[in-house]
Order: sequence, then C-alpha cells, then structure tokens
Amino acid sequence: MSEIEEAHAARVWFVTGSSRGLGRALVTAALAAGDLVVATARRPDALAKELGSHGDRALVLPLDVTDADAARKAVDAALDRFGRIDVLVNNAGYANVSPVETADDDDFRAQFETNFWGVYHVTKAALPTMRRQGSGTVVQFSSVGGRVGGSPGIASYQAAKFAVDGFTRSLAAETAPFGVRFMVVEPSGFATDWAGSSMTVHAIPEAYDETVGAMNRRVRQSAVGAAGDPERAADIVVRTVRRGEVPSHLLLGVNAVTMALEYSRGQVAEASAWEAVSRSADFAEPFPVELPPA
Repeated sequence: MSEIEEAHAARVWFVTGSSRGLGRALVTAALAAGDLVVATARRPDALAKELGSHGDRALVLPLDVTDADAARKAVDAALDRFGRIDVLVNNAGYANVSPVETADDDDFRAQFETNFWGVYHVTKAALPTMRRQGSGTVVQFSSVGGRVGGSPGIASYQAAKFAVDGFTRSLAAETAPFGVRFMVVEPSGFATDWAGSSMTVHAIPEAYDETVGAMNRRVRQSAVGAAGDPERAADIVVRTVRRGEVPSHLLLGVNAVTMALEYSRGQVAEASAWEAVSRSADFAEPFPVELPPA
C-alpha cells in the first residue's frame, strides 16, 4: 500500500508561495499533522529538495499565480496526484514601498497582479473541484492592514488586501450551498522575509519622509524585529482548519488584535456620531439634520 493510500483520510492542502515565510511554515505544519501537501512556488527547486523526504505525501509544483492557465494546470496536477483538494491556501504575495505620487505604475500594477489577481486565478481554478466535492476550505492570507489600512508607502499591497477581503465575502455568499468554507487570515508583523529581500524600497522624496520614510524605518530597520512566530501561526491555521467551523477572519499577532479592536471601536463611534445625518439621506427620514460638531 502506498503512502497516499495509507493516508486516504488525510486532508490535501494546496499552498501558494510555499518557498519561505508563512507558506513554508504552513507546508511543514500540514505535513507534521499527517496531511498531504501540494506546495507551489515560482522557483520550486530548493523546496523540492527540502520536501523530498516526505515521498508521495508532498508534491512540489512551479506556479506563477499571475498566470491563470498555470493555476489551472497546477490544480489539475494536484488532482492527478491526490484526487481532491481539501484546503486551498492563497499565501503568495509581496509589497514594495513607494509614495503613490512617485510610484512606478508598472510596479504598482504588478503587485496588484500577484496580491489580488493571483488569489482570483487560483481560487477560481480550485473552486469547481470543491463544489463537486461538496466540501473544502479556502484560506486567504491577507494582513491586518487589509482590515484597518492606513500604512503609508504600501498602497498597492493594502488595496489588494482590501480587494481580497471583498472578493472572499462575495464568494462565500455565492458558494454557501456548496459546503465550501472561507477564512481570511490577517497577520501583523511576522519574522519572515516580507520586509527583507522580498521588498523593494523605491526612492522616497523628502516631502514623504515623515510618513512613508518613517514607516519604512519602522518596518525594515527595527532592531527588535517582527513579533510574530511563523511556526506558531502555521500551527494555529492548521488546527483551526481541522475544526468543524472556521472564523470568517482570523487575526494573528498581538498588534493585529490591538489594531483591529481599536479600528472597530473607532468605526462604531464614528457611525454613531453621524447616524442621524446618514439616515437623513432617505426620503422617509427627517431632513435636513444638523451635522455633528466639528
């Protein structure tokens, strides 16, 4: 009996951006949990060597998530090997730093191609399989910045993460009868290469030093480093996916929780302060209404 046959009850994971960081940690955690893994990356050679000891339980594939045809072929290869996909993890992504005013348009668009359209392509490729199975879990790696926003210098990255969240909410509603679950993961800073060699910092004009420049120094030049442990994060995701229910959004890291709660409280306070004005836009409501004090 092959390893695949012996592990027939194991979940099959399909993970993008598996060569390092949170993606690599997830692959390790899923395999440690006894599951089967399709690990994809743009340059998979080193990853294939590292996972060779897992035999038939791991399949390493090349994948550029911006290529829709490549995404479909990778999903087909996963099905040829394992017959199903139980967990899709859209993890591939990166951010470059530049003020919007001086951003290179091609670079801004290229980031969005990976960070949003990559999620779209791979999700769309895997969705028919999960619908036919009547089950599956889609894990979209976003960022706490994709909830609260406001980080200067990474507008393309954060805009894409907001888009991923909106896309996933709509998709969850569309597929509700099919047994497919969706979870958006929103980390704060983790000890990965996200702000290292994966990130290009373009020229920051002096006028933007106190915003974009300050953010760049805080993220890239901090002596303390990121607080989050990728291995802990991966373990949490694997254990959460194994539950009967998953949260629609999963915050990871102290800063993520703090920022999200502060943002939500601020939203409630602002909506409450402007409630009467907002309601007055409807025909049936009293009008005009005095604006809140400035």
